Amino acid sequence: MPFWLMKSEPDVFSIADLQRKRREAWDGVRNYQARNYMRQMAVGDEVLFYHSSCAQPGVVGIARISRTAFPDPTQFDPGSEYFDPGSKPEDPRWSAVEVEFLASFPEVIALDALKSMPGLAEMPLVKRGNRLSVMPVEPEQFAIITAMARTRTKR
Repeated sequence: MPFWLMKSEPDVFSIADLQRKRREAWDGVRNYQARNYMRQMAVGDEVLFYHSSCAQPGVVGIARISRTAFPDPTQFDPGSEYFDPGSKPEDPRWSAVEVEFLASFPEVIALDALKSMPGLAEMPLVKRGNRLSVMPVEPEQFAIITAMARTRTKR
């Protein structure tokens, strides 16, 4: 089963928002590489939910893909900040997926902590200059991060 990391600004959509809604479309992605990753996702793939652009960026929980890629409706909505006048319904440029809530971590697994873990050195997230909002995660990396969350829970 593939694993992913998806970033969201918590003041736009947080893990608590997903927990409350249970399922939600992950839309508004406007980077071709991130879009291509979303198009590879399958129902059941697990996702590390990452809060970005905030006081303490880091992994805050786990979600699961509950619907594979479909045309992102925001690209056709002139009232949306994600409107793309060049995208056509017969040939949509952008995709969305649906995610469902699985778990919220009791503490943020901060980016600094992730960077300090030897087993995560090759993870795109911790490499300098990587700004993708959606990226693949190796199974070993997923296991390290979820183990970090379990360890923090036992305190």
